Amino acid sequence: MPVSPAAVADVAVAGGLNPLALADLLRVAAEPGFDRWQDQIRRTGGCAEPVHLTGWTITKDRTTGETLHRYSTEAEPGGRLRVACGNRRASRCPSCAWTYAGDTYHLIRAGLAGDDRRDIPAAVRDHPRVFATLTAPSFGPVHNRPDHGPCRCGKRHADDDPALGTALDPARYDYAGAVLFNNHAGDLWMRFTTRLRREIASRAGLTQRDFADAARLSYGKVAEFQKRGAIHFHAVIRLDGPEGPDSPPPSWATTTLLADAIRAAAHHTYTSISIPDSGDQPARTFRWGRQLDVRPITAFGDGSDITEQAVASYVAKYATKAAENTGTLDRRIGELAELDRHGVPDHARRLIEACKNLDPLYPDRRLWAWAHMLGFRGHFSSKSRRYSTTLGALRQARADYRAAQERDALGLEDREPDSVLVLADWQYAGHGHTPGESILAASIARGLQLNRETAREALHDQLALEGAAT
Repeated sequence: MPVSPAAVADVAVAGGLNPLALADLLRVAAEPGFDRWQDQIRRTGGCAEPVHLTGWTITKDRTTGETLHRYSTEAEPGGRLRVACGNRRASRCPSCAWTYAGDTYHLIRAGLAGDDRRDIPAAVRDHPRVFATLTAPSFGPVHNRPDHGPCRCGKRHADDDPALGTALDPARYDYAGAVLFNNHAGDLWMRFTTRLRREIASRAGLTQRDFADAARLSYGKVAEFQKRGAIHFHAVIRLDGPEGPDSPPPSWATTTLLADAIRAAAHHTYTSISIPDSGDQPARTFRWGRQLDVRPITAFGDGSDITEQAVASYVAKYATKAAENTGTLDRRIGELAELDRHGVPDHARRLIEACKNLDPLYPDRRLWAWAHMLGFRGHFSSKSRRYSTTLGALRQARADYRAAQERDALGLEDREPDSVLVLADWQYAGHGHTPGESILAASIARGLQLNRETAREALHDQLALEGAAT
């Protein structure tokens, strides 16, 4: 349904919109191609930073050479076609981040409950699987909200208190250790998974070689920044048969065995990273923090909080975030003066400055290049090869669906794809919106999101009913 520019203008005026932005909004709404512009933005999902393309496509019959369809951006608003930016970060583009989160949800859930469309059997639900959280160690006391009593500073902080996560004593807080831990967290995860396989094999009475022939360890994980600026990982960890999710695990593979092996692996001396002293920095050894949470994942509808849907939703939520909740920037930092211009809070500033100061001491770690991520340089979401489907496969399925829709709209649904030749020429022509376009696009995005949430709630209710029936 088209957005009414008059209605948006009324809201904008009531909200104290900048007069220049309002004037631009009215200009956009008065353009003769406004309806088509809205259609383009709706097709991008309300993308906040669409990519602008100019060009053409010609669809021909491969045998006869007959032109079946011709398209050019010359007839589009401004002579441009707008396509979604595809950015995963909610701070950059909430609309594209929503799509990315949805893909991540389906990827994680398929590895928990199965998905026939992606050749993952429902029997995977019976494999041992847990939801594990591995945290960072302490780098000094910070303001927090303990379960009982006030913070160590004597206050009872509100949920939105900006002091939460900041150092009680900045002069004694180990900012260098915090960013170096973040920087090595990906390496620490790899050592953990290597040790975990050994711990599982030991409990099963197997050698490493025999374990590979009997079972496979699979996982899907996501990184999250705590308010103190330290990275930790949430992971779905599953035990399969040797061929992955479509093969049953051996009889000795149980959830209890898997959970015990995870606890042992996380605290084993092998699961540590040692870095030598450099300059005024001492030698350090990093390990996971003492807070380790390992909980079995249950099927939907049994009254547990750690259900397949809850875990998939949790992982998807953090897959679109980075370090923004700590107050840092969501892009690379060119110079420290940018921190003043953007009002970066003191705790995040000190972590960023630590990256700057440590960069020449550890040149191979590229700490300054990743200062906006407080030193972390790994993937925010990742999985083992056989955990589930892939994000690429999910995107391809969506692209194939849209291509089928397009063929149907052009009357080409009866033609074999191999009998059609598509010629195309596309060029980059910019990105983003004008101020008025941004307001209208945000309104479109909110409408689309409301529709999606309504549909998701309906599906959730349906699954709940099905779960109760079984």
